[in-house]
Amino acid sequence: MIRNIAAAAVLAAGLIIAPAAWASHGLGGEIYGATVEPGEIEVEMRSGILTGGPDAGENNFKLEVAYGITGHTRIAAVAEFEKEPGSPRKLEAFSVEAIQNIGRLGPIDVAVYGEYEAVRGGTDELEGKLLLEYRSRLTDIRVNLIAGKPLASGAKVELGYAASADVAVAEGVRAGVAAFGGLGTFSTFAPRDEHFIGPNFKFRTATFGRTLKIETGYLFALGAAKDDADGMVRLNLELEF
Repeated sequence: MIRNIAAAAVLAAGLIIAPAAWASHGLGGEIYGATVEPGEIEVEMRSGILTGGPDAGENNFKLEVAYGITGHTRIAAVAEFEKEPGSPRKLEAFSVEAIQNIGRLGPIDVAVYGEYEAVRGGTDELEGKLLLEYRSRLTDIRVNLIAGKPLASGAKVELGYAASADVAVAEGVRAGVAAFGGLGTFSTFAPRDEHFIGPNFKFRTATFGRTLKIETGYLFALGAAKDDADGMVRLNLELEF
């Protein structure tokens, strides 16, 4: 098991390659769990918009359809739309992604994530993540370690993270904190980079006989992110079949 996780870490550091400069860390992003529900179909809408500062109004909208092939493998297709202030919304990219659960390290579920993104009018990109998740009856803690690189000669691998921790506070309601940020490159690790962190809430309910999940929160800008915005509003909707 340790050998498998070590191999996955190498994959997540070498294969996992995302944009040389993410639009804004967490904008339209997801904090992935490390487990997969077999046979489950998910239709998800993820959105984020920046508030305050010169980039106020910049937003990202993603539509995703995913399927759990087995209890270990999940595949998905994603369409990404972006809108900058004063400009119309446009299709930015289309991507395919996969999650492979590789087991447990003590109480922590471990998975790897890979994505190929075809960028409209730009350089295609590869992205990978090492997904870690701890779950108990009340608590869910997730850490996604991210690395990415556009498919262009000389482009550096960019590192980042996404993390969340939440607890059940009522039936179908969870409250906690979420964070996204950059970690620089392998040659310049943890410089002054963009970070967003703030309260995050999750709701789960039944609608038309299906499970509807709602996630929303406001993340405050920290570090270099404060140069362009005050914060970020997030809203994710997911319907399970």
